[in-house]
This record gives sequence, structure tokens and C-alpha cells, in this order.
Amino acid sequence: MEWPLLIIGFLTGVYGVMVGAGGGFILVPILVLFWGIDPSTAAGTSLALVAINSWSGSYGYRKIKLIDYRSGFLFAIAALPGSIFAPIILGHVDSSAFKALFGLLLLLLCFQIVFRTFKLKSNRDNQGPLYIEDTLQQSQKIHPKWMLFTITRRNIDTQSDVKYSYKFNESLAIIFNFLLGFISSFFGTGGGFIRTPVLVTVFNFPIQVAVATSIFALSIYSFVGAVTHGIMGNIDVSLFVWTGFGLVVGGQVGVKVVSKISGAWILRSLLIVLLVLSIQLIIRGIFPDTFSFNLH
Repeated sequence: MEWPLLIIGFLTGVYGVMVGAGGGFILVPILVLFWGIDPSTAAGTSLALVAINSWSGSYGYRKIKLIDYRSGFLFAIAALPGSIFAPIILGHVDSSAFKALFGLLLLLLCFQIVFRTFKLKSNRDNQGPLYIEDTLQQSQKIHPKWMLFTITRRNIDTQSDVKYSYKFNESLAIIFNFLLGFISSFFGTGGGFIRTPVLVTVFNFPIQVAVATSIFALSIYSFVGAVTHGIMGNIDVSLFVWTGFGLVVGGQVGVKVVSKISGAWILRSLLIVLLVLSIQLIIRGIFPDTFSFNLH
């Protein structure tokens, strides 16, 4: 059944690049729940696909000059240790425990989507899908005094002549990405769905820059994590090839769509899908014989 994988890869590629997440948080539960793939193989194959999608997205974002390169490199370097060691630990984790943990992770994502949708509704400009705010002023309101060490300034000049200027705590952002590296490789998600909203709500990144920078960082450390998974035999070549083709095409479409469509309604519609997947994963983790079917 190759054509469903092509469609899943395409849709995942579009959405993953649009939200700076790589798409692994959608792929893994689909592969585990509906294709009956072993969690280690699902995580490894998904992370390899996330790497491809991230490369595709990074190329698109590079052309429109939205990437904060210094932050992207630092975030990727910080995430590398976790990306390497997580696949080793994953091999010792029970399949049911993996499903339950991933279900809880998706529930966390649902809460983030609700919060992010509220932020978009409250702050975005009526003329476009994303908003630009005076992040220099906002940083003084967001950061408490104990976070004011290693505050750094970034200035991004985009291809469309939009200028972003913002400040954030670089040291805390690096520590956050160090932890995220393990989570991303363990679950095969890439971790972008966590990084992007955190960069916006905690570290004061403009949304478009956060998305592009997250995809760029993903393109580096997800590749290292995928290589580790590959060495351990956790990548299904057939799934990789068919879904990967759809991801590459979808990734380029996502880059073009991101500046033309409202992110709020996309997040709301995806919320329903993620709630269903998370509940199914938790049920399958706690009661392994429940809904024991697959489409493979």
C-alpha cells in the first residue's frame, strides 16, 4: 500500500514545515497505530524522514532569508548528545510504555496548540497570518531579572524587506535544546513542535523566524539521530522511500503556503486529529489488545 504513504508523506511535509516541526509528531503515531510498526523502527524511520523534510524546508527558508543561523547552529549542537544516545535507550523500552509516553507527549502538544491559537487570535495582525511585534520592548516584560544574563540581540532582514529585531536569553535557550535533543530522537519527532511555540512564548522569537530557525536546527541534529537509528537497524527502507518522496514535495509546498494562510485554523483542525491519536496511543499502551488492527 504505497500510495497512502505518499499522501501521508505529502500532507505531513506541508504541515510540518509550516509549523517548524518536521512532521514526526504526526508520522510516528500513524506508523505505530495503523501500520503496526515497532516503536523503534517507527521512531528511526520517522526521524530520517524528518531530516529530509527539514533539509527541504531549510532550503526554502534560506531563500527567503528567515533563518537565525547563529541560534540554529547553537540549538543543533546542543541537541546532538541526546540525538545520539536516545536511540540506544529506546531499544530497552517496552512497546506499550512507548505508546503511552508518546500519547502523553501528544496531549502536551494539544495544550500547546490551544495556547498558541489563543496567542495568534490575540496578537496577529488582521492583514496576515502571522504577526510582527516590537520584541525589544516585549523582552523587558517577559524576562524576569534572574533571566537577564546572556541576553543577546538578533536582527533578521528578510527577502521581503521585513525586519525582525528581538532579544532572548541565549544560555537558557541552549539548555532547553539540549533536553529537546533527547526527546526528539527518542520519539522520532524532531522536537520542532515543542521548540517553535517555546521560542515564541518564552524566548520572544517572532513566529516566522522561530519556524524557519527550528527547521534549520532540525536539519542538522535530526540527521545525526537518524544515522544512529540506521546503525541500530531502526529504519524501514520501504517506508522511508515512499513517505520521503511525499515529504520532500510537501515541504516545498509548506514553505510557499506559510506566508499566505492563517496558522490559527490549521492548528485548530489538527487539534482534533492529535487528540484522537493521543487517546488511542494511551489506550493501546495501557491495554495492548485494544483496537489491535493495522493497515499494513
